[in-house]
Amino acid sequence: MKDAPNYLLAIETSCDETAAAVMKEGKELLSNVVSSQIKIHSEYGGIVPELASRHHLEAIVPTVDEAVQRAGIDLSELDGIAVTQGPGLVGSLLVGLSFAKALAEALSTKLTGVNHIHAHLFSVFLGQERPDFPFLGLVVSGGHTSLYVVNNFFSVELIGQTRDDAAGEAFDKVAKILGLPYPGGPVISRLAEKGDAGAYSLPRAWLPQTPYDFSFSGLKTAVLTLVRRVEKEVGQIPVEDVCAAFQEAVVDVLVEKSTKAALEKGLKEIVVAGGVAANSRLRLKMASISQSRGLKAYFPPVKFCMDNAAMVALVGHRQLQAGMVLGPHADVYSRLFQPG
Repeated sequence: MKDAPNYLLAIETSCDETAAAVMKEGKELLSNVVSSQIKIHSEYGGIVPELASRHHLEAIVPTVDEAVQRAGIDLSELDGIAVTQGPGLVGSLLVGLSFAKALAEALSTKLTGVNHIHAHLFSVFLGQERPDFPFLGLVVSGGHTSLYVVNNFFSVELIGQTRDDAAGEAFDKVAKILGLPYPGGPVISRLAEKGDAGAYSLPRAWLPQTPYDFSFSGLKTAVLTLVRRVEKEVGQIPVEDVCAAFQEAVVDVLVEKSTKAALEKGLKEIVVAGGVAANSRLRLKMASISQSRGLKAYFPPVKFCMDNAAMVALVGHRQLQAGMVLGPHADVYSRLFQPG
């Protein structure tokens, strides 16, 4: 093992949040700063990649400065930098990686590139309740819905993924259908608490030929068809009931596929991470069904479910400790796999 960094700066710019964090000795989080772009993209009902990368350019210097200041250290004290290398929006990732490369060169310090999805999987270790390896990992967000067998910090096996819309993306699209603001996840969750999940029957895509994969595009279309029919027949859409029925359909699929995969793989613990892991209904049902099947579910603290740099720091520390450094010609990658 190589010398581990004492003070590590982490940078996250994979999508629409510019984030920076400072971690001491891989366990003490000294700062965690997130600059959100929700107001910028809400006008369009979704992420506009060009706008996202432009905002990262504007926000990255003040965000990093604030993270270092909150940590109570000087830039010269940093002896390691971790940056999200992929997957994500190429333009956004390039801003973070280019900045991190330049800073690492200026400080003559080590740089490592972190897989954004792996960082989400390990964000659970930022909380008090932590699983043992190996465990079944579900990453569920606006861009990804994937299942993994997680053997350790350096061995993560993809066993299933979405064929079309990710769960978070489906929340955003259904919110748009219902005339609700972006992002759709929090508002649908809030309205669903007042609705009747059994008011409408919506489809669940079980995909028996590839049981660990996901598909939510058909559910989104079913909601659109339902809304048009109700508008024609009744006039006024019972938004709370539609939200509850839609949310329950998504949660049912996520819970059933995750618990089934864990049992079939001989795993006793499930970690649910990513932005949708903050959904209260998903947390409640995953915990309940897991317990009934002899499993235990873990979730990161809600503040670490959305994109953040603390999770990048956690993984980056271990990578630098293992001697995993980026060279000057390293590039970003947009998809789940990392190029060799």
